[in-house]
Amino acid sequence: MGEPAAKGNRRYAMAVLLAHSATTQIVTFVLRPTMSYRAIELDVPPAWLGVLGASFAIAPLLLALPAGHAADRYGERRMAVAGALTLTAAGAAFLALGDSVPGLIVAGVLLGTGHLGCVIAQQALVANTTRRGGHDTAFGRYTFAASLGQAAGPVLISAFGGERAIPDTEQIFLWSCGLALLLVVLAALLPRSPRPETQDREAGGGLRGLLRRPGLAHALITSCVVLAAVDITLVYLPALGTEHGLAAGTIGLLLTVRGLASMVSRFFLGRLSRALGRRRLLVGSTVAAAAAMLLTPLPMPLWLLVAVLVVLGFGLGVGQPMTMSWLAESAPPGLRGRAMSLRLVGNRTGQLLLPGAAGLVAAGLGAAGVLMITALGLGWAGVAARRLPVDG
Repeated sequence: MGEPAAKGNRRYAMAVLLAHSATTQIVTFVLRPTMSYRAIELDVPPAWLGVLGASFAIAPLLLALPAGHAADRYGERRMAVAGALTLTAAGAAFLALGDSVPGLIVAGVLLGTGHLGCVIAQQALVANTTRRGGHDTAFGRYTFAASLGQAAGPVLISAFGGERAIPDTEQIFLWSCGLALLLVVLAALLPRSPRPETQDREAGGGLRGLLRRPGLAHALITSCVVLAAVDITLVYLPALGTEHGLAAGTIGLLLTVRGLASMVSRFFLGRLSRALGRRRLLVGSTVAAAAAMLLTPLPMPLWLLVAVLVVLGFGLGVGQPMTMSWLAESAPPGLRGRAMSLRLVGNRTGQLLLPGAAGLVAAGLGAAGVLMITALGLGWAGVAARRLPVDG
């Protein structure tokens, strides 16, 4: 009786966690583009759109490490509740203050802060409640749910947009507040992970001890480069399509194919890891994604380009959950929240710096040059991942 009950509890806990992850991404991926639509309604100059986008990214850079420490010290559920309440406050701020640029910036900072709290709590909870050897499967399912939320979020915008160029932003902000309140309820239902004793946390050596762990730098670099490659693909594939005369609908199809391929690789990550080995899978998938990205700018039939995008998406889908899994098993109990936050800082730094560098390249070489140079960087990250310990 005890074992089936324990399995049932674990499945319930995982279902709540995956629902919390998907809802977090739905709220975020609804509010971020809607913030841009509201700015367009206010006739905000295009240069200010970048400032609004940065208002979301600044919180993870400044607050990620303190948030990871708080998750380790006070528990993931409290952090998740705080993040969900902050997301609710962001929705309310968009409603109350969204008729001015300063108000949108304040709401954007709240959105980034709430998203950070939820994500750190989720990742630390997966790390702390999964048995050793099961992290690949757990993080694969977790990132699959997040991807599902990211895909579903824009559907809400479409529902309120109809055939208009700009959707009903007021209604979207209102519905987002309701979703954020649902997120608060889900956060309160999350399970608690076992809390390590104070001496156990200190035995881990703190953040400095974590930074000295073998292979940590390579895991962080791989995660950073893979995420930046995803962002660059989203930005420069449409530009490449314009250069090659492809219709916007075709580019949308290609981006959808890439996203679905990433979701498939994440869903089956545990099986792939057991069949191939963790390090071999990470290196192989990253190098394969690099080769596919290198081929993408070349002239080819559409069916072949679709196949190349499948390989690209499948490879890029592995990097994020695999590095999360490796960090979860590498970091001692009591430091896993900080390990995930350290990874998030590296990712956000890469997202801010690498696309900017890509923009400088694009000025001289165009979208094709950006994709090829990014492919070389991705290939280097894949080769560097060979130095990761075999078992994590």
